[in-house]
Amino acid sequence: MGFVKVVKSKAYFKRYEVKFRRRREGKTDFYARKRLVVQDKNKYNTPKYRMIVRLSNRDICCQIAYAKIEGDQIVCAAYSHELPKYGITVGLTNYAAAYCTGLLLARRLLHKFGMDQVYEGQVEVTGEEFNVESVDGHPGAFTCYLDAGLARTTTGNKVFGALKGAVDGGLAIPHSLKRFPGYDMESKEFNAEVHRKHIMGMNVADYMSYLMEEDEDAYKKQFSRFIKNGVTPDTVEEMYKKAHAAIRANPVHEKKPKKDVKKKRWNRAKLSLAQRKDRVAQKKASFLRAQEQEAGEG
Repeated sequence: MGFVKVVKSKAYFKRYEVKFRRRREGKTDFYARKRLVVQDKNKYNTPKYRMIVRLSNRDICCQIAYAKIEGDQIVCAAYSHELPKYGITVGLTNYAAAYCTGLLLARRLLHKFGMDQVYEGQVEVTGEEFNVESVDGHPGAFTCYLDAGLARTTTGNKVFGALKGAVDGGLAIPHSLKRFPGYDMESKEFNAEVHRKHIMGMNVADYMSYLMEEDEDAYKKQFSRFIKNGVTPDTVEEMYKKAHAAIRANPVHEKKPKKDVKKKRWNRAKLSLAQRKDRVAQKKASFLRAQEQEAGEG
């Protein structure tokens, strides 16, 4: 078959349909979103909650949301930039910080709904499999589904650190062990101790110790903020233990006090009608006085 020139005719452009804005921007996978959002008809108007986890270079954002026609409604949110309040001043985007952010989200949400005493989750961090089950005589466990967005769901991804934190915090989220650090694809076995080390930041502490011995200049450059804040390989695990306890003790978000900002004007304020009339009267009086003076001098 010879060369065929593709001609985009009038018929092509008449039938052309523009994709959704967030698809054009490359931000939303609508194929996945539909399956996360659509609720069974026999559940009527019951919201289908999603645990949204988004990672950026400097922050980790975790939200609980459900979809409405007008748009997504955010029920609760937690961010890793809140962690300095709980004693974690450095490493706000690693796996351990993702776990803490997920834990903070879970405890904050359950406190909001008055379920934090019923569903305490897993208090001691073991890294092993844990699932929340409903307690008889109390409201059922809060169920939601992980929304990882466009992230590559590879084994050890920080998205799953936030998931583990939320599950240990008392939320019921369907998941398996296959994507947690410590799972071996070949032997099909899960090593909970490896997972625990990641949750407690021990993988970072081990690398800090390695760099201190091998290349001290590289250590000072890479971990300059750790050194500045007095965080050493020996204190990392204790820092995260204290943070977990502090999050459970007080997960409530505190609003910042409003600042009294005095706005600076760069142009003159608009005069009122009375002020304008007064200004005209003053100009008239000034003009008449000047004329009287001229007449007196003449």
